[in-house]
Amino acid sequence: MGERLTRTDVEKIQEELRQRKEEMRPKLIDEVKETRAMGDLSENFEYHAAKSAKNRNESRIRYLERMLANATIVSEESKAGVVGMNNTVTIYEPEDDETETVKITTSIRSDALNGRVSIESPLGKALVGRKEGDEVTVRVDDSYSYKVIIKKIDQTTDSSDDQISSY
Repeated sequence: MGERLTRTDVEKIQEELRQRKEEMRPKLIDEVKETRAMGDLSENFEYHAAKSAKNRNESRIRYLERMLANATIVSEESKAGVVGMNNTVTIYEPEDDETETVKITTSIRSDALNGRVSIESPLGKALVGRKEGDEVTVRVDDSYSYKVIIKKIDQTTDSSDDQISSY
């Protein structure tokens, strides 16, 4: 099974592909040609840098195309009062006596340092489909789990500001 993506994710990936193929690729190819004409390739740093940039772009194109080809589309909609995609959830961790707010996203939009948690992560899997007040066990692996309590669910499902990870 491939990545789980929303329609918004697919649109953003398609736009990035268009930009990389139609805008970046021709410029990078021209840069390689121009720097190749500068002389001895063994000592031509500009040529090697241009070639490296072109190869990184081609690699990213292949990665995005594979991602789209193998993707499973998931809904951005969620039921009222139930944790779903793009919802912001306030949780309380009794073990640490801390409250944290996280946004449930697809894995390509996740960014734990900025509070965006993937639906594929242990916390995301544990929260999706749950309701306010539920005590949830988050299984990290076979030897470690912890409990959280869902305090609040914000049903706003806007994902337009979320960036797609470039890995």
